[in-house]
Amino acid sequence: MLEILVKWQPEDLSTFRNETSFVFLEDERFPFEKFEEIFLKFLKREFKRFKDAVVQWTMHPWERDARMARKALKRGREAYGLLIEIACTRSSDELLGARRAYQSLYSESIEEDVASRVDGIERQLLVALVSSYRYDGPKTNDRAIKLDALKLEKAIRIGDKKQLIKDEEVVRILTTRSKIHLMAVIKCYQETFNRDIAQDLDEESSLKDTIYCLCSPPQYFSKTLDSAMKANASKNEKEALTRVIVTRTDVDMKDIAEEYNKQYGTPLPKKIEDVALGNYKDFLVTLVQRALAKGSE
Repeated sequence: MLEILVKWQPEDLSTFRNETSFVFLEDERFPFEKFEEIFLKFLKREFKRFKDAVVQWTMHPWERDARMARKALKRGREAYGLLIEIACTRSSDELLGARRAYQSLYSESIEEDVASRVDGIERQLLVALVSSYRYDGPKTNDRAIKLDALKLEKAIRIGDKKQLIKDEEVVRILTTRSKIHLMAVIKCYQETFNRDIAQDLDEESSLKDTIYCLCSPPQYFSKTLDSAMKANASKNEKEALTRVIVTRTDVDMKDIAEEYNKQYGTPLPKKIEDVALGNYKDFLVTLVQRALAKGSE
């Protein structure tokens, strides 16, 4: 496309404007063709989305996560879910790298920034999550698993669900235990009490997101992608389409795509083709298809 555009002479550009009446309109007063305002805004938005996707893709993952965390903090409560996503879906070393990049970029730690900028009940959980360095090994302790399941059930059963996010035991378990330990805890909880902990948490979205990000990233990301591609998606939700594809392509995109197809009955590449356009669409679809091809090798 660029090779064609740069070769166009003024007369070629004039012909293009005249032959694309759905994009350019004749001015009512003077002899020139003007961009249709709605289409102009649409193009600016699409070019920005493509630019953002390319920039995020080429960034070092540490810098990318650090910048996304800073952006989430500036946006406030509506974007706290992104902090949970970064803190809980990265490995311990990846999160440590993001913390180092944050210090280098902003001359302050992400821990102190979260503590100073978050003034709601989420502060304790968020500070603990971004500060965490979890054990990444395979070993677990059956007794500790059962005790943690019992403690979570007790906190949910007798506590104020609106204040669970501040419960010390709940926060300790979710922010310090290894992911494999927490997966076993959630399984033990369901087997012992015959209930899904996510349902028991009711409307406590921050804790639910924490559990899904730690224990079932493909389920979390497939739901996030579905929300991002809805017609009435918010700005934060729409941005997740780029973020999830770019950050998970070389991690677990095959699992995410399979979960998406299972949950929503549509192949992920097909859904992206339905909602995105132009180079932005091609870029995202290519990344997903590359991940699927790599996963099937």
